[in-house]
Amino acid sequence: MATPQHPEPILHVDMDAFYASVEQRDDPSLQGQPVVVGGAGGRGVVAAASYEARRFGVHSAMPMVRARRLCPELVVVSNRFDRYREISQEVMAILADVTPLVEPLSLDEAFLDVAGAVRLFGAPPRIGEHIRDRVREEVGLPCSVGVGPTKSVAKLLSGEAKPDGLAHWPSDEVADRLRPLPVTKLWGAGPKTVERLHAFGFHQIGQLADTDLRTLQRVVGDALGTQLHQLARGEDPRRVTPEEPARSISAERTFDEDIDDPAQLERIVLKLAEIVGRRLRRADTAGRTITLKVRFASFETVTRSATLPMPTDRTHDLVVIATDLLAALKLERARVRLLGVGVSNLGDGDGARQLTLDADPSSTAEVVASDRLADARWERVERVADRVADRFTGIDVSYAALLDARDDEADVAPRREDRHVDVDDPGGPGS
Repeated sequence: MATPQHPEPILHVDMDAFYASVEQRDDPSLQGQPVVVGGAGGRGVVAAASYEARRFGVHSAMPMVRARRLCPELVVVSNRFDRYREISQEVMAILADVTPLVEPLSLDEAFLDVAGAVRLFGAPPRIGEHIRDRVREEVGLPCSVGVGPTKSVAKLLSGEAKPDGLAHWPSDEVADRLRPLPVTKLWGAGPKTVERLHAFGFHQIGQLADTDLRTLQRVVGDALGTQLHQLARGEDPRRVTPEEPARSISAERTFDEDIDDPAQLERIVLKLAEIVGRRLRRADTAGRTITLKVRFASFETVTRSATLPMPTDRTHDLVVIATDLLAALKLERARVRLLGVGVSNLGDGDGARQLTLDADPSSTAEVVASDRLADARWERVERVADRVADRFTGIDVSYAALLDARDDEADVAPRREDRHVDVDDPGGPGS
């Protein structure tokens, strides 16, 4: 006889204070200490905070200067993204042992559809406890699990279960349990959306569920209004989708002091392009759209992008396009706080071919750089450099302009949209 479908088959597994927990696990002297991971300089930002640090009001995305004021005993540890990726792979392997339907959202969280695993492991809440036990025993880290009928409910519940717990709502109780909660609990309700909802008198989820759909759409827009209206009623048609492709691969750097030297900015763009190119090749993917991000001392942020007719994973191509985009901004001596380079419109790495661009130079969608992008010798050089970097720790083959650079790939923050490559949770890793 077929096993009946369980009404709450969705799990959301979220590591607790992931980066900070990894550091405390690897260095026992940090256990029990208020630890944050991030840049220690004047422009440093908290990437993750241990629960000991959170008791002082310290949280991710907070300027490090403010975090130190809140907690003078704060222990600041530098990012080790390679280490976090390594631990993440161990966790994801445990999840894959339970079900093939695993959808990673970032290095430290994932959705699971365990409907097909109930017969082997028991009811979803029991599966959640099984996962928590295995992660603690095999990886040495705590995680929290939400169990519910939909992705949005499971994600909400993993947050309610923190730290180091499990929460489960029966499907027939979801709508009533959602009603008294603040609208901030809804997935997709960011700060600006919440501010607008509050301005129109919407403070609790039940108010969103009761209001007319068209009214809510007039407040926040058609698409978001429809989504929030569904989620407020406990409805979420989204399925767990394993192996969702990356939307982009990018890297950015915030400077301890503003930079106004064009030559130095160009070197930093070169380094960022090198990092992104290597990440593309490691992920066996390539992209057509190259984007440059610039944030000024005033916090004004601009982006410029160019789309190639064929995908590329070559660092040299990224350098050519990104430096052209930088030059086109004519920054002169403008003070820059942050630079970023990204690649989107991703596809299979096999699609990366030698580029010969004949586009109209006046086109805003394409860039003409045929003589600089057509030399395939760059690809051979970069592949050799990749092999050297992978085989020999501390040895790197790079551009001569970067010989004196102190930037290290581990210090360059990945972007949260980099799914399955380098993703950070909007609220901080392992919140």
